[in-house]
Amino acid sequence: MFPSPAQPLYAFRENCFLICSSGESITRSRRVDFRARYNCRYVNRFIMSSKTVLFSVMIFILNSARGQKSSQNALMECPSLDKGDSYTQSEFLSRLAHECRYDRLLLPTYQTGEVVYVHASAYVYFIQPAEAHDLNFKLHFLLQLRWTDARLAYTLYSPERTKIIGESDLRQRIWVPHLYMSNEQSSSLMGTDSKDVLISIAPDGEVLFSRRMQAVLYCWMNLQKFPFDDQKCSMNLESWKYNASILRLMWEKENPVRLSSELHLTEYSLLDFWTNESVVRGDIVNMRLGGRSGNYSALKFTFKLGREVGYYLMDYFIPSMMIVAMSWVTFWLQADASAPRITLGTSTMLSFITLASSQAKTLPKVSYIKASEIWFLGCIGFIFSALVEFAFVNTIWRRKKVVSLKKVNSKYILKSTLTPRLARKELQKELRESSPQLSKSRSCSSLQQETSSDPAGPGYNNYLTVHSFPSALNLPTITTQSYDDLIASGGRQPRNNGSEGSDEPPQHHTWTQMTPQEIATWIDKRSRLLFPLLFIFFNIVYWTFVYCL
Repeated sequence: MFPSPAQPLYAFRENCFLICSSGESITRSRRVDFRARYNCRYVNRFIMSSKTVLFSVMIFILNSARGQKSSQNALMECPSLDKGDSYTQSEFLSRLAHECRYDRLLLPTYQTGEVVYVHASAYVYFIQPAEAHDLNFKLHFLLQLRWTDARLAYTLYSPERTKIIGESDLRQRIWVPHLYMSNEQSSSLMGTDSKDVLISIAPDGEVLFSRRMQAVLYCWMNLQKFPFDDQKCSMNLESWKYNASILRLMWEKENPVRLSSELHLTEYSLLDFWTNESVVRGDIVNMRLGGRSGNYSALKFTFKLGREVGYYLMDYFIPSMMIVAMSWVTFWLQADASAPRITLGTSTMLSFITLASSQAKTLPKVSYIKASEIWFLGCIGFIFSALVEFAFVNTIWRRKKVVSLKKVNSKYILKSTLTPRLARKELQKELRESSPQLSKSRSCSSLQQETSSDPAGPGYNNYLTVHSFPSALNLPTITTQSYDDLIASGGRQPRNNGSEGSDEPPQHHTWTQMTPQEIATWIDKRSRLLFPLLFIFFNIVYWTFVYCL
């Protein structure tokens, strides 16, 4: 069944076709040679598959030849820049930045090895310092970078073309330096339909790249003098890919940073701003620059903000002064008026704590003491001292025994009131034993009010008792006599223990007794003057520290 060497392939196929046709006719008449029909079909399939493989190989060879030819033509052919003025901007730019003559992944000076100088400037539209507990601020600005790329110079090719201007599509065709903000929390390009990016290419190859951005940057604040603090916040720009030996960042010499005339701050006032250039060190340990070591160029724009204190004066300091002054009203109430004095003291304490807590919510929880906390502690101390003073005078008021005083002054009154009861009893016993001749006299107020010697008359028990006893101390002797004694003696003046002009020391001392109610009233009267004076002194020290230190 298979063809012989002398028999052509088409003749063999024709014979097989005849055999197969005859076989089919025989099949219809049930006289078929099944073996012959099977062999004919096998030969036909073999011939068809051989032609398909041969045709596929020929197509592959043709496509390979065409691809090699087209790639060779692409490598050999580069679009001409002659008569560049006759092209549109897009056509001329596509020829100028064609891959045959421009590689956007390489530095402009990759052939010469020189340093690429990138000059930067910024225009600030808006500054929004955030709350102190966030430790950041928001900035809207226009960042402009300028460098020279000699590969894009087209003065010889298109002398009449003044400038090439494009947006994001042009940025994808040329080399642009990669900068990042090291203190960035978040940032984005501004724009509505498309991002606000603008690139212009001068005939000499100078590229001006501008982009409008908004960024939230960290600002590590020092709140020790809050709310009288000045904060310094900065925007740090650093090179990400190229170190300082390849790429150098520089601020423009004239007006590197300009502020919008409509810039207005609410809580702060802009005191000053400045720029500087530096070099940062990158190493593998701190992973600052992606784990790459070397020195990298950096730019820094710093502005100084002063906090406006008008809000805090009106909403915190002046109300707290008034609350402290309200706590002094208790000094004009009677010492045994427990209910009004306790109510007034506790209400002023709670009011001030509520006022201070509203201010503390806006501050971060730092370990050091702030100026506002010093004010808080001082005011709380004055309010608490007023409550302690009430508890002190109320305790004295409820005593029943009189107190012996050597002199009516702060030292002896406080000493006698603070002395324990047992010590006071021993002191009184010692006085009675050492001074058997005791003379009692009414107080000055009693002498003025009483005109009779009736013991039952009004004001008889309102007296000061003065005792005299011998002593060796060189102190003046004070003696008083009652109204009855003066009548009995016929108006004769009492004799002094020592002669006038004599150098002999007196032989008796005068001791005065005061009732606990008189002592409590005396302490309240002194507190009316002492507390305001101490608060004024505290204010002088505090505001001197705030503004002078």
